[in-house]
Amino acid sequence: MLTGNPLSCPILGVPQARGESGQVQVLVRDNNVDQALKALKKKMQREGVFREMKLRRHYEKPSERRAREAAEAVRRARKMERKRLEREGF
Repeated sequence: MLTGNPLSCPILGVPQARGESGQVQVLVRDNNVDQALKALKKKMQREGVFREMKLRRHYEKPSERRAREAAEAVRRARKMERKRLEREGF
């Protein structure tokens, strides 16, 4: 059973690095739940919760995980190099 703020969800596995409870929390102002939900989704997107949930839908073998992470690192490095060259005017 969940207790506390219904818009913060400990089930999502949010890391403990945030605050004392480790939950993503959003304040509801003037009973504007739509705005609070939009802010919650934005925070969760920024934290990578949706991406992690998608990855955890199915088991990923350790070798597949290493290969995926290596490919992501290559993509990040290429992107950073492109941006660096663009800033320098090449």
